[in-house]
Amino acid sequence: MTSPIEIEGAETSSALDKESAAQADAKEPKKLEGRSPGQLMWRRFKRDKTGVVSAFIVLFFFLIAALAPLISKVYGKDPYTFYGQDDPTLLNEFNLPAGPNGGISPEHWFGIDPNYGRDVFSYLLYGMRTSLYTALLATIGIVIVGVLIGLVSGYFGGKIDYWLGRLTDFMLALPSQLFMVAVMPVVVTVFVAPDEETPVYIRFLAILGVMWLLTWMSLSRLVRAVTLSLREREFVEAAKVAGASPWRIIRKELLPNLITPIIVQGTYLLPSTILSVAFLSFVGVGYQDPTPDWGLMFATGANIYEQDPTYMFFPGVAMVVFFVAFNLLGDSVRDAFDPKTGR
Repeated sequence: MTSPIEIEGAETSSALDKESAAQADAKEPKKLEGRSPGQLMWRRFKRDKTGVVSAFIVLFFFLIAALAPLISKVYGKDPYTFYGQDDPTLLNEFNLPAGPNGGISPEHWFGIDPNYGRDVFSYLLYGMRTSLYTALLATIGIVIVGVLIGLVSGYFGGKIDYWLGRLTDFMLALPSQLFMVAVMPVVVTVFVAPDEETPVYIRFLAILGVMWLLTWMSLSRLVRAVTLSLREREFVEAAKVAGASPWRIIRKELLPNLITPIIVQGTYLLPSTILSVAFLSFVGVGYQDPTPDWGLMFATGANIYEQDPTYMFFPGVAMVVFFVAFNLLGDSVRDAFDPKTGR
């Protein structure tokens, strides 16, 4: 039979064991959960309220541009119908909107354009769609060309680097905007006879080709400079000793370490590409009527801003908001990837 003293001793020993176990657990270091560079970047980006708001604005623009046909269908207007000719009361004797503020009304939210009486709201939606997605595809092509030339030049060096460097210098010496204006008609006439109307897809491909040809140099210089510093690092030397081929080293070792500058530079490159696409249409060598385009809206507004200043207001505000948001987004992405450059 167990005595009360033995029971009390057992309980005391059990309590001491629990206390020592708790102390051992407290002394044992907690396991830290590792985070990838992408996760760290995402956490820093989420803390930047300006960047998050800018990202939502940019995504909103791309979303409404993608949904332009659906929005136009629900709205009940399209950018191709000449409402001013169907309803003569919409335009005055000078072919300007008869209503106040550019013809703004419940039927036409942003008014109508001069001469034809097309709906400005639906035209702006489709114009944004044309400009944004043309510039997006052009930017992707520019990034691919610039990264490829920069990587090859920086990694192989020697004569390859010399001749690619001279090619880059020659392309940088060209006045890009003037050269775009001069090259676009030549590219178009190569595929279309002078007496035939140029299809939209030909102009689209010509714009992409001209942009790829004339705007890859700055990104290529940046990639080359970073590649020159990376190719002497230990992990690249280790890959060479292990017998990896040059293209494998470029794909597996160098390219992953170039993602940060490529993404940051791409966020700054897209807005300038949108401006270039709009500029080509503005000067008459890009998209042509009846294709809706941001640049065409500014070209029309520049001719009638004294008689109808409202026409320029909505595309102007949309472009300003988009460019400010995208530039702020680019700054936030740069700070998220490299917090040492934080504002």
